Amino acid sequence: MEQKAGEKEKSGRQRLIESITEAGSKAFNPAVPESSREQATRDFDDLIQRQAQLAGPLRIFRTKTLNILGALNLLVRPGAVPPWLRSRLMEKLTLVPFRPDGVRATLEFVFSVHPSGTVKVSEAAVPQKRGANITHEALNIASNLLSAPPASVTPDTWYSAISPQLLVLLDGGEGPELVKAASYIIGFGILGRKASGAPGTAGWRYFAEPMLKSIKPPIGFLDDVAVEDDIVDFSREKVLVQHEDLATALRRLHSLAVSHPNPGLCKRLLSPLLLPLWALASWPSAQNPAAENVCTPALELLKIFLKLTPSPDIILLLAQNLGYIGGYDRNNPEWAYKPTRDDLIQVVDQRQPDIATAFLELLKRWLKSARAFRAGDIQVKPEDEQDPVAQLIEIKTIQAMMERFPDMLSTQPRHILELVSQILSDSGENMGSDDEVAGIALSLLNRIVTAPGFQRSRVDPDTLARIETALDVHSKANTGLSQTATNLRLLLLYRDEVDPTAAATTTAPTDRQIEDRKTYNLAISYITAPDSPPPVRSEGLQLISTLITSHSPVLDIPGILALLATLVADADEYIYLRAISLYAQLATHHHPRSVVRDLTDRFSDPKETHSLDARLRFGEALLQVLQRLGSGGTPLSPDLARETGAALLAVAGRRGHRPKTEARRRREATAQEGRDREAAEAWGGSVPDMSEPVTAEERARNEVLERIVEGWEGTRGEEDVRVRASALAVLGAAVEVDVAALGQGVVAAAVELCVSVLQMEGGVEKGILRRAAVLFVLSFVRALEEARRQGRELGFGFGRQAQEDVMRTLRYVAETDNDGLVVQHARDVVESLEAWQVVRLLPVEGSQQQQALGGGLTKLAGLEVNPEMPAVSQGDVKPRPRIEEIE
Repeated sequence: MEQKAGEKEKSGRQRLIESITEAGSKAFNPAVPESSREQATRDFDDLIQRQAQLAGPLRIFRTKTLNILGALNLLVRPGAVPPWLRSRLMEKLTLVPFRPDGVRATLEFVFSVHPSGTVKVSEAAVPQKRGANITHEALNIASNLLSAPPASVTPDTWYSAISPQLLVLLDGGEGPELVKAASYIIGFGILGRKASGAPGTAGWRYFAEPMLKSIKPPIGFLDDVAVEDDIVDFSREKVLVQHEDLATALRRLHSLAVSHPNPGLCKRLLSPLLLPLWALASWPSAQNPAAENVCTPALELLKIFLKLTPSPDIILLLAQNLGYIGGYDRNNPEWAYKPTRDDLIQVVDQRQPDIATAFLELLKRWLKSARAFRAGDIQVKPEDEQDPVAQLIEIKTIQAMMERFPDMLSTQPRHILELVSQILSDSGENMGSDDEVAGIALSLLNRIVTAPGFQRSRVDPDTLARIETALDVHSKANTGLSQTATNLRLLLLYRDEVDPTAAATTTAPTDRQIEDRKTYNLAISYITAPDSPPPVRSEGLQLISTLITSHSPVLDIPGILALLATLVADADEYIYLRAISLYAQLATHHHPRSVVRDLTDRFSDPKETHSLDARLRFGEALLQVLQRLGSGGTPLSPDLARETGAALLAVAGRRGHRPKTEARRRREATAQEGRDREAAEAWGGSVPDMSEPVTAEERARNEVLERIVEGWEGTRGEEDVRVRASALAVLGAAVEVDVAALGQGVVAAAVELCVSVLQMEGGVEKGILRRAAVLFVLSFVRALEEARRQGRELGFGFGRQAQEDVMRTLRYVAETDNDGLVVQHARDVVESLEAWQVVRLLPVEGSQQQQALGGGLTKLAGLEVNPEMPAVSQGDVKPRPRIEEIE
């Protein structure tokens, strides 16, 4: 039954391809008369459009879209149809996202056909649905297809069609993986580009503004809200944004912010929403569902923004607007967040007629016109006078910060002492006028003076003199602060005598060291905090990067390496890719030995503590480190190179045995057998296959994939084939970086290993290993040629017998191997070897030998050739040109 369904689907797809080809040929063939082509064009459009008719469940509808995608994708391949038809089909293919399900279908199609989509045995035979196994490579292709509009469509038309579909995916109803995919396309592909993501562009209007307007309505938005009824009830508040729309906007913005690490985009989206997020996050006595749908995401977004923008101006802005309720005018907000009768949160229009204000305004005008207005009758507060409520809020905020963050305040003693000296000096001149402010200043001074490591000698003399003078004035005054000032004056005077060891042993850190230490601690907290979203962790890695490039002395190299190792095992692809780049950056900034040894040990994993994915990522990091060192002209020391080469050879060899891995696989297999037995007992027989039907061709392909992956893992605890291939690839990069440092022993053993792999390790599952072996030979030849061109003596070479063995093996592999890529690589390397065998006989360009010969092909090493000798006639007695072999 399953086979018949698959064959039916295949035959239906083939009929669709034939129908499209036939209709397209009638419609666009230049040889067909124009009169008959008009009707044929309409028939062709109807054929394509019939695949977009929404009939039945949405899954059936999407299946039709997937069918048209598959058919058009096959037809637009080079040579499949004539060029005049291919251009028309390409246009139809680019417009598939215009369908109501076009974006989702496009994503599913790309993820299902991309070679990197299936990587696990359990998923090899299952169609890729709901975004499973969405790799970075496949996501890049999907983003490129959807982010930029085709040439035949304007940006407004394109983004207006795809934005509702992508924004719905952000809601999470289609699965968390598609949330990440949609956020990547929106955040990086559209809003991350200046042409489509800058304010005012089409991409910004259709993706960013719908979310921002629902959270913080602009001024013009107030007049655009339609009135639901013909009758306007002035007794009810006009609702600008319903609770559901506010919650949806916050949910989508939160998904876009946390799904991918794009700190720059987060700052651009969240900076105009600082006060609205604060108002919603601090909503008093919030109850579900408002707390869950509005307050919680607002608080998380606010935390992200504060971590990405740790500026004191932000804190001051929040302190000055603790009572913010909405709008743009602080004293007379245009709109406000207000609760409904059900304790939900919505945005309402505040521009209601204020009778009292209107009456006072009219009264003042009448009094002025009657010249009977006296200045003392109506008191008007000057605009520059500070609100007493705001003053109270600020002073309470300062006190709360002093109580909760005393250690943070002590990190900037110089700035605080300067502020304290100014406050105490001013209050000393106006004694008793501002005792509360002076009390806070004395409290700050006490925290700085009593902090561990404080030294009087480090304080600026002028600042110290002003503080002592002010303390003397306050101590002599008859106020509640006099005793505190006296105590602080004595403590400041004798501080170094109280703790003489600190003055003798403590070295004063520089301002840069203090700032770097703060940056380092902040970065570590961003990266390691369990609730840090990807943008915050990415910002932490960026802070570490700035410290590395500036050669900061506060960096703890072993600690950084341990931190990066944990990030390499992170599930988020963008985090571990950034960690890998930091490895390369750290190695090129005076720490190559530590980085290379750490990565080599983790890649080899002798204690079997890392997962397969983590080991492959460590191998990729080691590869990038070696390539960066080579491009930067920083060769490895011979001992480190030989140590690394030997470790890579041990991993790439056939004798590696991993008993812990073998035991773990046995436990997993036993557990799986138990689950299968339980399922069979529950079903009373074999468990039915619930997956969608596949064709016989697809089933055969999936079976091959399963065998390949099983062969990669092995059955007797041997090293995974993927890790062995990665080790050979890294070793090839090391050879190209500095073959001399590796030494003859490592290189000879590597070449012998590659020949052994090509001769003895056949089978489909070992294809990736044979590819790596062939490419290593090519890397070795490149390294020899580069050394010859530079005139470097390696102390060893590629002997004639070794060349013959390698060439014979490669030629055999090129004729008999069952892996197409291995065959192609082998042929390419054979051609490269043959060319190198000729080129190495030539003198190096610019060498003394070439200059003596006058340049050009005048002599081959081992052969005497003089092509410029003139030809002689039969009667000429001059000798003929001859080629003479030289021992």
